[in-house]
Amino acid sequence: MKTQRDEPWKFLDDYRGTAFGGEWPTLPELFALSAKRYPDRACFTVYEPERRSLSYRESLAKIEGAARKLRSLGIGRGDKVAVSGKNSPEWAVAYFAALTAGAVVVPLDYQLAVPELANLVKAGDVVALFVDEEKETELSAACPSLKAVFSLAAGRAGNVLDLDSPASGGSGAPAFEEAAEGDLAAILFTSGTMGSPKGVMLTHRNLVADAYLSQSNLPIYHTDVFYALLPIHHAYTMLAVFIEGVAVGAEIVFGKRMVIKQVFKDLKEAKVTMFLGVPLLFNKVLAGIMKGVKEKGPIVHGLILALMGVSFVVKRLTGKNPGKLIFHSLLDKASLASVRICISGGGPLSPKVFRRYNELGIDFVQGYGLTETSPILTLNPTEAFIVTSVGKLVSGVEMKILEPDAEGIGEIAVRGPMVMSGYYKMPAETAEVLSPDGWLKTGDIGYKDDDDYVYLEGRAKNLIVTEGGKNVYPEEIENRFQLFDEVEQVLVCGYMEDAETESEGIEARLFPNAEHFKPAGEGAQAMDWDAAESRLREVVETVNQKLLPYQKISKVTVLRERLAETTKKTVKRFAVAKG
Repeated sequence: MKTQRDEPWKFLDDYRGTAFGGEWPTLPELFALSAKRYPDRACFTVYEPERRSLSYRESLAKIEGAARKLRSLGIGRGDKVAVSGKNSPEWAVAYFAALTAGAVVVPLDYQLAVPELANLVKAGDVVALFVDEEKETELSAACPSLKAVFSLAAGRAGNVLDLDSPASGGSGAPAFEEAAEGDLAAILFTSGTMGSPKGVMLTHRNLVADAYLSQSNLPIYHTDVFYALLPIHHAYTMLAVFIEGVAVGAEIVFGKRMVIKQVFKDLKEAKVTMFLGVPLLFNKVLAGIMKGVKEKGPIVHGLILALMGVSFVVKRLTGKNPGKLIFHSLLDKASLASVRICISGGGPLSPKVFRRYNELGIDFVQGYGLTETSPILTLNPTEAFIVTSVGKLVSGVEMKILEPDAEGIGEIAVRGPMVMSGYYKMPAETAEVLSPDGWLKTGDIGYKDDDDYVYLEGRAKNLIVTEGGKNVYPEEIENRFQLFDEVEQVLVCGYMEDAETESEGIEARLFPNAEHFKPAGEGAQAMDWDAAESRLREVVETVNQKLLPYQKISKVTVLRERLAETTKKTVKRFAVAKG
C-alpha cells in the first residue's frame, strides 16, 4: 500500500469541499486551483518569434472571459466545442474556456484537410469552433450549422484572448450549469477520419485522475517547465504535458515546429526541464550527440563511451546520477543541460536508445497507454527503471492478461479511473472492447512481472503468422532499425509468401535518409538511389543476424516515396496493405 508520502495528490484533501466537491476536481476546478496556488507563475508561453507568456492569473481571466462569450451564445453543459490549430497559448485558452462554459471539448488535428475536419465536426455534433486563421474561412463555409467560429490567430481582432461578453456578467446572465466530475470532458477522435470515425469519450474524472495518479511513478513540480512540441490534440501530449503541467502549476512552453534546430533553440531559451517526445525525435537528438562524439576522434570517442558505461552502472547501483556532471558540456551543446526528465511515448523505443540517454545523465522515462485510457497506464520510475519494460503500472490501474500462453504472454486488459466511458454514439464498437464491469481490451500483446512492470510484444492486429505457426510482432523487428541513421522510415509487415499454403513471409519497407545519400553538390532533396538501395540491404542483413530464424526478413523493398505518417510522425500502419 502506498504511503501518504507516495501520493502527490494528497494535498487535494485541503481543498476538497471548498475548491471542489468530488473525489477529483473537474478540469476547470483543476485550473482554478493552480491559479489560486501559483497566480503569478508563468503558465502558457511561446518563443516564436519572440517570447509571449501568460501567468496563471492572466490565463484564468482570459479563460473565464471566453467562457462567458460561449455562454452568452447559449453554449453550455453537454454542448460540443471543437478546437483545431497549432500549439499556442490561444489553443490552451480555448480548450479550457469550452470546459469552463460546461461544454465538451473536441480537439481536432489541424493538419487534416478541410473535408476531413468538417466530417469530424459533424460526427462530434460540434456547435462552435476555435480554429487557426488559414482554415477559418473554408471551415466556416463547410460547416454552416455552427453557432460560432472563433479565431486562434495571435494578435488578430476577435482572437480568443480578447473574447468576452460583459453583458453576460450582470443580473441578466443566462442560467449556467457547471460540469460535474463524471461528465464527459473531451471527445478524442482516433484514426479513421472519413466514414465513421471513432470518438473516444473521456470524462473529467478520467483525465484528472490519470494526471495525478501517474505522478506516483514520476514526481513533477510547479518549478518544472514542460515543452509541448507534439500536437496537443493527441491524448499523449494533452495529458502528459498540458494537463499534467496545469495540475502542478508548472509552465507550459509551446513548440510549433518539429525542426531540430528550432527545438534546440526552444529548449535552451525556455530552460525546459520536462522534455516529452516520440522515438523519432529522441533518435534524431541522440544521433546528433553521438555524431559530435565520434568527430572528436577514436581515442576520445572510446573514452566517452567507457565513461558512459561507468555512469550507467553507478546510476543503477547507487541511484546517483554522475552523468549529468560528467557530460554537462555535451548536454549543453545539445540544449539538454536544463532537462530534468525526458519521456518517450507514442510508439516503441529501442532499449539501446533508452540506455544511452541514461548513460549521458538524462533521467529518461518510457511509458505506455492508449487514447482510451486517457492515456497513461505505465511509467518507468527514474530511480528504478528497466530498459526493456514500458514501465510500472501507475496507481489505480488493474491489469490482467487474457488467454496467456505458456510464457504468460497474451492480450492486455486494464481497468481503472482513467479508462474511457466508450466510443461516441458507437455502442456496438464500445461493447467489443469494454466489458460491463469496466475491463478494457487494449489489443496489445504482452505480460507483466511480479513487480507490476509491463513488457510489450506487439499489437494483436499486426501479428504475422509464419508457415511454421510462429507469431512475429512487427514492432519488435522495427525497433532493431532505430540506431541506423541511414533509415528514415521502416515498416515491417507480412506478405503472401506462398499462395497455396497462405503462409506469410516478413517484409521490410524502408525509406532512406536523404542526408546520407546526397550526391556531392546536389540539393537536400537529391538522392543517390543506387547507394541507398545497396546500403539499406546491408542494414537488413545486419539486422537479420540478430533475429531468431522465424523472425528473419525475407523481402526488402526500398521505397521511393515516404510512407504516410500521423502528426506524431509515426507510420500509418493501417494504410499499408499486405503485398
